Amino acid sequence: MRYALGIEYDGSDFSGWQRLSEGSTVQAAVEKALSFVAHHPVDVVCSGRTDAGVHAQCQVIHFDSESTRTDRAWVLGTNSRLPASIRVLWCQQMPDQFHARYSARARRYRYTILNRAISPAMQRQFFSWERLPLDVDAMHIAAQALRGEHDFTTFRTVKCQAKHPNRDLQDISVRRHGEQVVVEVQANGFLHHMVRNIVGSLMVIGRGEKEVGWMAELLAMKDRKQAGPTAPAEGLVFIAAKYPQEWALPEQVTL
Repeated sequence: MRYALGIEYDGSDFSGWQRLSEGSTVQAAVEKALSFVAHHPVDVVCSGRTDAGVHAQCQVIHFDSESTRTDRAWVLGTNSRLPASIRVLWCQQMPDQFHARYSARARRYRYTILNRAISPAMQRQFFSWERLPLDVDAMHIAAQALRGEHDFTTFRTVKCQAKHPNRDLQDISVRRHGEQVVVEVQANGFLHHMVRNIVGSLMVIGRGEKEVGWMAELLAMKDRKQAGPTAPAEGLVFIAAKYPQEWALPEQVTL
């Protein structure tokens, strides 16, 4: 039987999602906990890998098991074996055709910048910090040049292993909420460091160092060296993957 799980985690103490030969990862912790509940080794597949220090509001995974457990038992049993920084939110039995990665039609991220003169003491693992005032309207207007299907080579790390740089960026917004500047972006998929590289360039515009039209110019250049720096990992949260309604998953992960 195939199961889908929704998982939230604070990525601060992990070397990213993907299991590694060394270092603590979210995947390794989840697989160890699930294996204990299933009484057999469990391998999981996620909707989208996250880097070291990046958090998730609802990462979706799937795994297969013939062990007889209720959805509630999978949730409670797995949580009892997980560190406090990882929690299973829900479990749902799925058809064998469901695939956490390939069945998803979109992924959504949020990046939060604390924009004030003093760096944060509280919840600092969930913000990046910028002391200079940011022009949020200019950042939002500049970001709209990225909407649609494009070659995102400019915002792709040299370590990216994706087969091609084309992605369909479906939505992007920059809004201010008091001292916080929030960038939200949704696409059919993302390249390695794509969101953080986009945010880094938007911050250059927000500080007034470049004009609004620079974002479109960067996109056309297809040259990572011309863009802004990579924004810090701690401000980034993977909100959720999005699936067609036919899978009848929770509303949070349904288009």
